[in-house]
Amino acid sequence: MYEVVIERYAQKQLAQIPQPYLSKITQTLRSLSDNPRPVGCKKLEGRPGYRVRVGNYRIIYNIKDNVLSVFVLLIGDRKDIYD
Repeated sequence: MYEVVIERYAQKQLAQIPQPYLSKITQTLRSLSDNPRPVGCKKLEGRPGYRVRVGNYRIIYNIKDNVLSVFVLLIGDRKDIYD
């Protein structure tokens, strides 16, 4: 199992997300510990990392396979996340 580490900035973004998206995003974050590359995740172009989609929200994260860790960098609405 991978350890999921949510960076401080991502924690602040997560606190601002309304229900029911919050529970879906929390569930997705938990599932990243079992499978950091779930069906539907995409490798980002132009910068390192992956993204997974939860409705209109995106979770941007890096995977460190050598230490079995997933670092969540950003969580936000799709219209704002890629700026």
